[in-house]
Amino acid sequence: MHDIWNPWHGCVKCSEGCAHCYMYFLDRLREQDGRRIYKTKAGFRKPVQQDRKGRYKIQSGEMIRVCMTSDFFLEEADSWREEAWDMMRERSDVVFYLLTKRPERVERCLPRDWGTGWPNIFFNVTCENQRRADERIPILLELPFHHKGIMCAPFLGPVNIRPYLASGQIERVKCGGENYDGSRPCDFDWVKALRQECADYHVTFCFIETGTNFIKGGRLYRLPNKRVQSEMAYKSGVSFRGKPIHFDLRDAWGQPVPEEARYVPHFRERCQTCGSQIICNGCSDCGKCEKANQRG
Repeated sequence: MHDIWNPWHGCVKCSEGCAHCYMYFLDRLREQDGRRIYKTKAGFRKPVQQDRKGRYKIQSGEMIRVCMTSDFFLEEADSWREEAWDMMRERSDVVFYLLTKRPERVERCLPRDWGTGWPNIFFNVTCENQRRADERIPILLELPFHHKGIMCAPFLGPVNIRPYLASGQIERVKCGGENYDGSRPCDFDWVKALRQECADYHVTFCFIETGTNFIKGGRLYRLPNKRVQSEMAYKSGVSFRGKPIHFDLRDAWGQPVPEEARYVPHFRERCQTCGSQIICNGCSDCGKCEKANQRG
């Protein structure tokens, strides 16, 4: 996916949501060990890679998800993080989406010139259940970031975040069920309750996928196909667009990047029923859809 930057790969499990980690599962399929943590080679400098004309491949205004096969604040990555921060500082015209299960490590891992935060960083914590929500969100609220969000995935139980939404700091909430080996069920009642809390505070809520085992109306449905999961999440109609998030993006000279100069996501027909569309970076024009259609 063109909106993902994995400067390092591999992780250490640290909470309930890690028990059936998708990264570990996919690594096993490739006969690799998800516990092996290493700095990526081809992808490490992705944010500053340029085309033959000297233009950045990642365009101004894009949102890039960081460390989707690891954790940006993983202790084992401490020696690589400063260089990653340097690239995010250089690309002040790009939004970087950070997600962690380790918010207690964040303050000591920030760059020296952080101050009250960089406006192009969107910081999120994972809250797979109420225990982790009550543990991690208070830390999130105390940390110096301009933009903050919550990810309830894998969604393992009902989560009440209403007291934290009342702070006015949370700008977006995502949730989704669990996949692959040992997938634990996600109950639609939990999703609807979380959505209502977000709607009450005009916070964007995105239900991205049902997970493999989905409970609706007391009945358990098995949905192993991730495309179907995403479509079912979309068709549920529970995703909600709240207050828009404005990122103060700057070019290399420190000047504001106007809205008309920012990347605008575009979508193909199959994207119209995807649960992630309202938060997606759009189509990368990689050509895989055409190849799939030809095979079909």
